[in-house]
Amino acid sequence: MHDIQAEVDPRGIAVDQVGIAGLRYPVVFDDGVTNQRSIAEVSVTVQLQADRRGTHMSRMVALVHERLQAFDPRDMAQVLKGGAAELDAPGISVVLSMPISEVTSAPTSGLESVSVHDVEVTGTWQDGTCLVTTAVTSEVTSLCPCSKSISDYGAHNQRSKVTLSVTGSGDHLYPMPVLDAVKIIRDSGSAPVVPLVKRVDERTLTMQAYDHPVFVEDMARDISLTCRARGLAHAVRVRNLESIHSHDAVALITG
Repeated sequence: MHDIQAEVDPRGIAVDQVGIAGLRYPVVFDDGVTNQRSIAEVSVTVQLQADRRGTHMSRMVALVHERLQAFDPRDMAQVLKGGAAELDAPGISVVLSMPISEVTSAPTSGLESVSVHDVEVTGTWQDGTCLVTTAVTSEVTSLCPCSKSISDYGAHNQRSKVTLSVTGSGDHLYPMPVLDAVKIIRDSGSAPVVPLVKRVDERTLTMQAYDHPVFVEDMARDISLTCRARGLAHAVRVRNLESIHSHDAVALITG
């Protein structure tokens, strides 16, 4: 059967990225600390040479099926190199986005529930160089220092969505486990967000938040400071879902 995708393209224009996106696939995520089943949304794209009419997208699905159902981000280099070879591509990118859960205990009652964090792992291979960026998004409670200072009682607080991205290369493609990133995020807020709380826990959490007010800038800086101390290439994005304003407050740091 004639392979139309393998035809020579006369236009002489390379394609920066071409491939598949939005493929949902079951994976077992295992980074040496966390081991659990999840459903990932996966994209696989390659660079397409100027003389190639098309790429082989069926091979990309096969790559996911054969190499990513048991997913260890520390093995991303082998996945990317193998994929580039199979697709005869000078560069390749693979992105997996999935929820990762952990058991959370309420601070006073000790009741257990499950917190869910969003994880996105992006691996790129180009000219023999591999980079892996792991982005973890989690939530904390933040209480406004200004509101506490000017109010006779109480202070406005809100949930904050925090994303910490860490990029690794060489022998350190995955320098920090997902749950370590979650802890750094959790420690930056005024108080944690806990799915299941009783009244005694509400009291503990609201008082903890009141005793630890933070601006959106404070959280971004504290997280960046921790990453800098560990020598990590990173980016931090904090978004406060403001409770008394019609807008959100945001902060971004790259280091």
